[in-house]
This record gives sequence, structure tokens and C-alpha cells, in this order.
Amino acid sequence: MDGTLLFQLALNGLIVGALYGVVAMSFVLIYKASQVVNFAQGEFLLVGAWMCWWFLTEWQLPFVIGFLFTLVFMTLFGIILQVVVLRPLIGEPVISVIMATIGMGIFFQALMKWIFGVFAKPFPPVFTAERVSVLGLEVQTAYLLSLGISLAIMAGFGWFFRYSRYGLAMRATAFDQQVAQSLGISVPRVFAMSWAISAVVSAVAGVTVGMVNGVSSALSFYGIKVFPAVILGGLDSIVGAVLGGLIVGVLENLAQYVDSQWLNWGNMYQVAPFYALLLILLVKPYGLFGTKNIERI
Repeated sequence: MDGTLLFQLALNGLIVGALYGVVAMSFVLIYKASQVVNFAQGEFLLVGAWMCWWFLTEWQLPFVIGFLFTLVFMTLFGIILQVVVLRPLIGEPVISVIMATIGMGIFFQALMKWIFGVFAKPFPPVFTAERVSVLGLEVQTAYLLSLGISLAIMAGFGWFFRYSRYGLAMRATAFDQQVAQSLGISVPRVFAMSWAISAVVSAVAGVTVGMVNGVSSALSFYGIKVFPAVILGGLDSIVGAVLGGLIVGVLENLAQYVDSQWLNWGNMYQVAPFYALLLILLVKPYGLFGTKNIERI
């Protein structure tokens, strides 16, 4: 048994799991505000990564400036999507909205392939050293940056929902839209804000993964990859999303360790989170921190 490899995989799992937790929070944020599951979340990562790549390569901007431009673009992108595509669907059956998000995902994935091509393209060098040593182990610098950003986003979410005016309005809207509207809260504005924040947070994750693996349509798979973390933590729980992301990140890497040491199946890294998804649905369908909805029939 290789203890060093096990520790390396567990550390990588925690770092990547923090990134999963951030993307999972984007799922939860939209669901809490508008009761919509955004199946185009992976395409948000893809669009954000391609836009940052374009700013850095075509405009030759420094990384910090290009990254800030990307965040501004994704803020407008999220607001426009909500206003143009989703706002007319308010009051329609949930399945209609879900199909709209699936359609958006297919559209943006095809659009990005048409504009940027189908082959992966590397990010321009951002750091002087691609890897740094942590506790004697080599870790990607981009992942360490993502860990710091992820922790900052998590802390920002905590402050936003507890103390800010708009965060409290979003919590009230998530609790009951009609009551929130009767108190003077603009529900459409809350919806637009939730989509804008979700797009920005997803772009951060997309840029981070793109710096490590290059930018390609494979980034959109992260939307499905993170879904087990969302269900594991609870579809309406921000804390659950973070914890679910950490669990899935560690689980992936531990499954890879078990597979390399004993099973030799070769695909446990990809499928282990979905086994966990099936298990949690059987044992605790609302997730670890999800709210139980009891309906009388």
C-alpha cells in the first residue's frame, strides 16, 4: 500500500472538491431563488473559460485584467439569459423551464465549437511555476489558486446571505415568492441576480480547470460531474453543496487509489460519484442538509 500516493490523492481530492463545491453552490443558488435546476451549468464554465482565453490570446491582456473582463462579461451574460430566455417562462410548468436550460446548454456548446473549434487549446502561461510543493507533495499552482478563490467565494456567500440586503431578499424569495413580493422585493430582479452570480462563479471554475487541462468542450461535463455533489449535500443547501463537493472530490481520488491498487477496472474515478448519488437517493433522498418537503395527498 502506497501511503504517499494515498495522501497525494486525498489532498488533490480536497482541492478539487472545493472547486466542485463552488460549482455546486451555483446550482443551489439558482434553485433556491427560482426553483429551477440549471442543466446548462456546465456550459457556463465553458463560456467563461473560452472568453478568458480569448481576452488573453486575442487582446493580449494580462491575466488579472482578462479575468476581470471575463467576470464582467459573465455577469451580463447571466442577466441577459434570465431576462430574455427564462423570464417569459415564469409560471410555466417546471418541465418547460428544465427543457429550456437543456436547450441552452446544447446551443452554447455548439456555438463555442463553431467559434473556437473542436480541439482543446492551452491557456497562455499564467504562473512562473506550474507546480509548488505542499507538505512535500507537488500540487498544480492553478489548483492552489482555485482553492484560495473557492474559500473566498464560500466566505462571500456566507456574508452575502446573512448580512447583505440583496442576500436577505434572495433568501426571502427562496422561502416564498408571493410573500417576498408583498414585502416589496422585486422577484424578477432576484432571479436575474441569482443567474448573474451563478454565471460568474461558474466562470471562475471554468478558468481554473482551463488553466490546467486546456479549454475544450469537455469542460461542459463538469455540470453533470458536480450534480452528485449537489444531490449529496441537498439541492437547496449552500452548506450541503460545499460539503458535497468536498466529499465527491475526495471520493473520486480514493476510488482511483482503490482501483489502481486492487480492482484495476480503470473507470472508478469517473463513476464513483454516481454510485454515491444512487446510494444517497436510496438512503436519504433529500441529501445531507436538504429540506424535506412533506405533501398531503
